[in-house]
Amino acid sequence: MSSNSTISHKGRVVDVTPEFTAVEIISESACGACHAKGLCDVSGEKRKIIQLPSSGWDNLEPGDEVEVLLQASMGHKAVWLAYVFPLAVMMTVLLVLCGAGVGELFSGLAAIASVGVYYVVLWLFRDRLKNEYVFKVKK
Repeated sequence: MSSNSTISHKGRVVDVTPEFTAVEIISESACGACHAKGLCDVSGEKRKIIQLPSSGWDNLEPGDEVEVLLQASMGHKAVWLAYVFPLAVMMTVLLVLCGAGVGELFSGLAAIASVGVYYVVLWLFRDRLKNEYVFKVKK
């Protein structure tokens, strides 16, 4: 995958303000194209609303169909921050404490707590991360 590749989702503009444009994205599960999805409870369709910074030259109105674009590298970074690093933190704490002779119960609880602390730190840096993840809208 080249560094210029993008991830795109089709969406619909819900609201436009001078500061933000709200776009609703419908994420379909892998069985979204199945002919029996209406009868099956497994098919999961989730609606997500993303707020993007508005720009005066977009000329977007509520109801417009748009394509939301994000660089693929930013998507990969999000996976690392949300899944890989917390797993590494949890496993490191668990293995270090078990190797030091600490009981299994305390080691397990400390490993879970360390992931909680990781996500609190991530939450504290949310404004900085928000500036790094820039979505673009294309009509």
